[in-house]
Formats: sequence, structure tokens, C-alpha cells
Amino acid sequence: MEKIKNFQIILSCLIITLGIIFSSIIFSSKIPKDENITVTGSSSKIVKSDIAKLGFQIQSRALTQKEAYAILKKNYPIVEKYLLEKGIKKEEIDVKTVNSYYNYKTTPNGYTTNEIISYNASQIIEISSKDVNKIKEISTDIQILADKGISLNIFQPEYFYSDLASIKIDLLKEASKDAKQRAQSMLEATNAKVGTVKSIRMGVFQITPPDSNSVSNMGMNDTTTIDKKVTAVANVVFKIK
Repeated sequence: MEKIKNFQIILSCLIITLGIIFSSIIFSSKIPKDENITVTGSSSKIVKSDIAKLGFQIQSRALTQKEAYAILKKNYPIVEKYLLEKGIKKEEIDVKTVNSYYNYKTTPNGYTTNEIISYNASQIIEISSKDVNKIKEISTDIQILADKGISLNIFQPEYFYSDLASIKIDLLKEASKDAKQRAQSMLEATNAKVGTVKSIRMGVFQITPPDSNSVSNMGMNDTTTIDKKVTAVANVVFKIK
């Protein structure tokens, strides 16, 4: 009786072993040779912006258009002096055209009439510098001009990296290598190997804050942070051998 029991145990183990071997053979044959595998690889690099821009608007309001313009003309030298003292050069200051619009009288019921009661004038000023930290400092400090009676509307500073073209080539190369490594990992358990490249297509670049995982089909170009993460994507089709 004991011999029969031992025989049954050995037979069960043999059946399980054969089942595992048979399953491996079936699994490894699921991917036919000479088929293709499409893989997406990526590569990223953190860069520091080397150009920064800041735009802001000085504004005025007066009973006549002439007076509104005169206020802007009077205030601009104060603004320029502030920027020069902060280390901005004259050639880094871009003064835009003055814009103006009318303010109409409204009735007690809230209806706008055709009667002009005052004029608004505004002028956008943009500064740019390779000293990105200086631009960042000015963006948080420039409101001090309000203490001098200057009405301001300050825009978000923008930060750019000028040498993207040179790192894009290296990132694409690394993205292609990553695609091959991913393909090898996927085929490892199938007894198949990565063959030659049939086609390769460059994806859009994603320029994001360093800690961001955001992506867009059209690509992203973040300008809000000094440090940026540049990510390249490569879609590669390999032959399976």
C-alpha cells in the first residue's frame, strides 16, 4: 500500500513537471519569429534656464487723453531708474507702444452711456537678461514702485533654456537605447530576441518643471521655472528574431 502511495506521489510530481515544461514551450512560441515589436523609449535631463524675461504694465487714468499720456511720460523715467539700479542694461529694456481706452459713464441702473468720463492709458515694458536670478528678484520687488504712485500690472516671469538643440540629439539617442532595452526585457521570457530596427519615429519633446509628470500630444514648453526637465521620446519598431 505504501509503495502505491509513493508511486502516486512520484507520478503527480512528474505530471506537474511536464506541465510546466509544456507551458513554457507554448508560451515561448506565442511570438512568432520575423514578427515586429513596437516600443516607446524615453530619456530626460534637468537643465537650468539661461535667459529670463519679465513684462509689466504701467497704467494711468485722467480726465483727458493728453493728461493720461502725460502721467505715463512722467512715470517712465522713475521706472527706468529703478531697473538700471537693479542692474538691468538699457539695451535689455523694451518699451512697447502706449495704448488707451475710454471710460464711459454708467446710470444708477448699471447701463453704460455714451458719455466719456475719463481716459486710461497703459504701456507694456519688457526686460530680459541672462541673469535669471536677477529677473526673479525684480519680479517680486518691482511692486515697490507703487509706493512712488505708479500703477503697475506685473506679468509672470518667463525662463528659457537657449541650448535645447544640442541636447535634443543626445536625448533622442538615449531614448532609442531605452526603447531597445525595453524590447529586450519584454522578449526575455519568450526565447525571442530583438532584431534590426524596421522604423524609428521621434516623439514630441516635453519641457516641464523637474517634478512634473505632465505630458501633451503637442509637446509642452514650460516657462515658469528656472530648472526644467527636458524629455525626449522615441517610438521604435524592431524585428523579432
